Amino acid sequence: MGSDLAPGFLVAAPSLRDPSFVRTVVLVVEHGESGSLGFVVNRPSPVGFTEVADALGLTVADRTRVPVFVGGPVAPQSGWLLFDPRDVAADHLEDAVILGETLAVSASRRLLQAIAANGKSQGQILALGYAGWGSGQLDEEFRRGVWLPAEIDPRILFETAPEDRWTRVLRSSGIEPGRIVNPTGDAPN
Repeated sequence: MGSDLAPGFLVAAPSLRDPSFVRTVVLVVEHGESGSLGFVVNRPSPVGFTEVADALGLTVADRTRVPVFVGGPVAPQSGWLLFDPRDVAADHLEDAVILGETLAVSASRRLLQAIAANGKSQGQILALGYAGWGSGQLDEEFRRGVWLPAEIDPRILFETAPEDRWTRVLRSSGIEPGRIVNPTGDAPN
């Protein structure tokens, strides 16, 4: 598949039965010969932003509401910010990977503190952990039909309810979820 998968969305096909990835949407930020890295963006975490901030000793503005997601099964103790870089001071972007005009990713504690203190509640997500694939693993899963690629739409990340993202990404790619049939013949709900 090459590096044209990143940045991009991966949508779990109905045939994917791994409980970590059933009906998931993954934002892939890196894909290459050495492997792939992404974040599940439709599984809210049972841990809230205030709990994360308290554990890290961060100052949080009263109105700050950053959604926290289970970013994947790898390194669940790590935190990754997915955010709109237009809303961040340029000096906080030094450690960020810019994925597009309206989307970037960073693991910077300094940026997390700035976001926590600014009180903004739109255009950012905190992912705990990540999804990772070894060399060639994701390409093999594509050959087996486990994942469907889709273009990134930051509105899906920042404006769509998590439970609607899987369906919304499929529909934005011209796929009607109710018409997808998995190998057992069952259509998704």
